[in-house]
Amino acid sequence: MLFLLSPAKTLDYDTPAHVSTHTRPVFVDEAAELIDVLRRKTPAEIAKLMSLSDALATLNVGRYAAWSTRFTAANSKQAVLAFNGDVYEGLQARTLSAAQLDWAQQHLVILSGLYGVLRPLDRMQPYRLEMGTRLATSRGKDLYAFWGPRIAEHLNERLKADASPVVVNLASEEYFKAVDLKILKARVVHCVFEDWKSGAWKLISFHAKRARGLMARYAIETRALLPEQLQGFDREGYVYDAAASGRDRLVFRRRAAP
Repeated sequence: MLFLLSPAKTLDYDTPAHVSTHTRPVFVDEAAELIDVLRRKTPAEIAKLMSLSDALATLNVGRYAAWSTRFTAANSKQAVLAFNGDVYEGLQARTLSAAQLDWAQQHLVILSGLYGVLRPLDRMQPYRLEMGTRLATSRGKDLYAFWGPRIAEHLNERLKADASPVVVNLASEEYFKAVDLKILKARVVHCVFEDWKSGAWKLISFHAKRARGLMARYAIETRALLPEQLQGFDREGYVYDAAASGRDRLVFRRRAAP
């Protein structure tokens, strides 16, 4: 069983990694191809393409210029420790043990506009490239066209030893769209997190993002290998709602945020 996560825009390259174990991303050649396209653009063009401020555009143009196919301790950091957004606040990877990170390495997949897929311990150089960016390449008009069937094929390869392969989607719609479901040979289970607000159950983006990280943490701690094992998730007030759920849609609800 594999768990899919989105990346984060916020990055932390200041906090030292608490483990030294690292791996190399799978799609370095493809990332280099995208970097070549990005390097041809001016800060103004990057700002327009990604709806960034001038300062952020300039920062990322510098990142593209510095990017290298050599991943070292000086220019990169393990992906799960480098990302620092809402999902990763829930995951709290900096407090996972080496053994837990090793389990995560086998079962957690971070989708990425630049790298395609990242395992938690893959070294990652800083970047900004959202999957929904309409970056034209020789492969098509946007990143979905660029990655095509590659991500689904990679997931199939990772799952080929499983008798009943399952992908648990904890990613955003923007990123999950990069998985070609016509190619994917696994059952897909979606986790939905809802909060009670103004008299109705609602998906609140900030809370849902954090909950996805909490669920990934729960899976790592319990070494969950079956979707049914996820029903015991009870972090920060969420509980499984069987009546609202289906076979491939697990709904977790809470009445009030802690």
